Amino acid sequence: MSVFEIFLIALGLSMDAFAVSVTLGLSVKKPKWQQFLIPGLYFGCFQAIMPLIGYLAGINFAHKIQNLDHWIAFILLGFIGGKMIIDSFSKEEKKVNENPFRITTMLLLAIATSIDALAVGVTFAFFEINIYKAIIIIGLITFCMAIAGVKIGNIFGTKFKSKAEFVGGAVLVILGVKILVEHLW
Repeated sequence: MSVFEIFLIALGLSMDAFAVSVTLGLSVKKPKWQQFLIPGLYFGCFQAIMPLIGYLAGINFAHKIQNLDHWIAFILLGFIGGKMIIDSFSKEEKKVNENPFRITTMLLLAIATSIDALAVGVTFAFFEINIYKAIIIIGLITFCMAIAGVKIGNIFGTKFKSKAEFVGGAVLVILGVKILVEHLW
């Protein structure tokens, strides 16, 4: 898997964090620098840790299912991306509490937005990949996207939230199809 492909995966994974960061940006009139960094740090760290956990779990059974790895990657990436695409059409607004930057709130949001990264980490175990390079790229991209999300949310509101989620989902689905096609042909 090339660095460019890892970058695309990181971009796709970061879209959930970006979308949530947009809503966090909506919750404050004039964000302070901490309100930019908090989501970036939480989301970036969790998006980096989860693929590592998935990778470590995956390498323990990757050799047992090597003939099916491309199908598993296709199904996992397709499911995650498809869910993101479906969620992008949801009109349901998430409730915003008084202080969305509280530790408990941020932990729950970080876990919720990084579950898909855990599944991607499992797929990484099927390929010869430098997991440390991958998690650094994923963490940094997510960190930057979360900061940008807070800023964009503060400036533009909810206009781009669903579009970002849709694009992120589409990138993951396309990568899943690419992996399947490469292994079948």
